[in-house]
Order: sequence, then structure tokens, then C-alpha cells
Amino acid sequence: MNISDLDNGTGAGKGPGDIDENVSAELARLRDSIDNIDAAVVHMLAERFKCTQQVGHLKARHQLPPADPGREASQIARLRQLAENAKLDPAFAEKLLTFIIAEVIRHHETIAAGEEQ
Repeated sequence: MNISDLDNGTGAGKGPGDIDENVSAELARLRDSIDNIDAAVVHMLAERFKCTQQVGHLKARHQLPPADPGREASQIARLRQLAENAKLDPAFAEKLLTFIIAEVIRHHETIAAGEEQ
């Protein structure tokens, strides 16, 4: 169904500018929830990167490599299982974590090179 299929009870379809007040209110409520979740995701990612920055500094001090393929593989497997349990596409969760891991490694490489972030 698209917005032009909505019916105002008269059998006549509504145009995009004539959304039912209840539908509009529900849409606004849901979008507010989405906005709040997005904000939480950004804040959680910021906290995660604060932790991974500390890991990067620890690795640099002890001449450890920026990447840890074993840890990355176990994290991906763990996240795929969490996603499956949460009814989220595990492939999507893996893509997201792979993107985050690549950014973390880039940060660790920068720290190891002495180009503080």
C-alpha cells in the first residue's frame, strides 16, 4: 500500500497532503522513536570508539599489530549470533561490524604511526 491508497472512509483515496490525522500522529511518534534510537546508536558508537582508541594506544605502546584477525573473526561470529537472536539479518550485522572494525584498524594504524587522534 502506498500513501495514495489511503481511504478516508468515503471510498475516495487521499492525496499525499491529506494524510489522516491519526496516521500522521502515529507516523510522527514512530519517527521520534527512530530519531531517539539513532541518537543512542551514535552515542554508543562514540563510546565504543573511545574504548578502541585506548586499545590502540595499548597496542602501540607494546608494539602489537593494529589488526587481530582471530579477535575479529570471533567478534563477527558473536555478532552474527546476537543478530540472529534479535531477528536482525546476520549478514547485515556482519557488514556493519566489518565496517566498524576497518575504521578501528585505521585508527590503530594512525596511533601506531604516532599520528595521534
